[in-house]
Amino acid sequence: MTQVVIVGAGPTGATLALLLVQRGINVKLIEASRNFHRVFRGEGLMPSGLDALEQMGLSSMLERIPHRSLDAWEFYIKGRSLFRVNEPIESGGKPVTLVSQPAFLEALINEAKTYPHFEFFPSTPVQDLLWNNGRVAGVKLSDDGTIDADLVIGADGRNSIVRQQANLSLEQQSQSFNILWFKLADSPLFESENVFYVILRDRHAFGLFRGSEGNLQVGWTLHEKDSKDWKHFNWSEMFASASPPPLAEHFRTHADTIERPVLLSVIVGRCQSWSVPGLLLIGDAAHPMSPIRAQGINVALRDVIVAANHLVPLLREKASPEAIDAVLPKIQAEREPEIIRAQQLQGEEAAQAERLVKSALLRWIASHLPSLLKERVRKSWQSRQRQLRQGVQQIRLSV
Repeated sequence: MTQVVIVGAGPTGATLALLLVQRGINVKLIEASRNFHRVFRGEGLMPSGLDALEQMGLSSMLERIPHRSLDAWEFYIKGRSLFRVNEPIESGGKPVTLVSQPAFLEALINEAKTYPHFEFFPSTPVQDLLWNNGRVAGVKLSDDGTIDADLVIGADGRNSIVRQQANLSLEQQSQSFNILWFKLADSPLFESENVFYVILRDRHAFGLFRGSEGNLQVGWTLHEKDSKDWKHFNWSEMFASASPPPLAEHFRTHADTIERPVLLSVIVGRCQSWSVPGLLLIGDAAHPMSPIRAQGINVALRDVIVAANHLVPLLREKASPEAIDAVLPKIQAEREPEIIRAQQLQGEEAAQAERLVKSALLRWIASHLPSLLKERVRKSWQSRQRQLRQGVQQIRLSV
């Protein structure tokens, strides 16, 4: 039986592994971490991601794990509401849904384990690739063990070891930046409505929302000129001073629950080539995305569908290595236009935010706009979200 080794048991690797084993393919899934409870994991499923999971037959799995839909987006500048957009944005569409990624991954692995031709290797870092006559033939593990493969798939994220060992270069985009990620106690304000707040005051900008597991999460953007001494900031007061009164009060009264932040270095880029003979990169390993509109997990799930469409027929037929290698560039060719467009849209969103951060005049104008102009700004923002929410192209699982 043809054997596939998938490196990385995040949403990309775990969903692809399940799709393949359900279709009779022998899969070994390798994960460096001991468990799925990392300090930071993206939670936001856009309509495109929800649609991809529905096509995979996984919607019912989402219903069994912690999740919660967003009810609205609201933007504040200098303590004043600029505009609000309710979810779902599209008439008759699906709302953005926040899902517990650890619970989701555990459910995917447990389902895959019900198939005899699936094997999971947790806490097993990959050290290198095995090569045979210029073709990747498997992986070498950190304990010096090896696993042979007819195809290796790198789904090990933006810092992909597989990508590095295959000498596939990543071309970084200019929109790379850093974020401080905080968690703190929940607020009753989010019980009736789960609003994603985007808050801008002076040069400070952050997003705030209630996560799928019931705590509040804050993503604070770090700019090049920001003080390097952020570890000693009074963060409760920093958040409160930028927030409208109800949120400000929550930050101050629950200051002792604000956890030490995690520094996230956001890398945005694309590999010129996603493959070499015997190996394919997908998801953030091939094209790390900005966190804007949670594109990483959503475009990766669509990568999985396209990869499965191309690979399953060949792997079922025990096709030759040459036939498998010939289809790998086709996966990239089908997915790359959407990736390029999504990164372009993310860059445009980031550039608009940066203009507001740099210009006190623009911030003042935005915070004092009359209602009619605020409505025009709202409609403009809403219209720009369609492709980031729905995807650029139609993706359909056909195997």
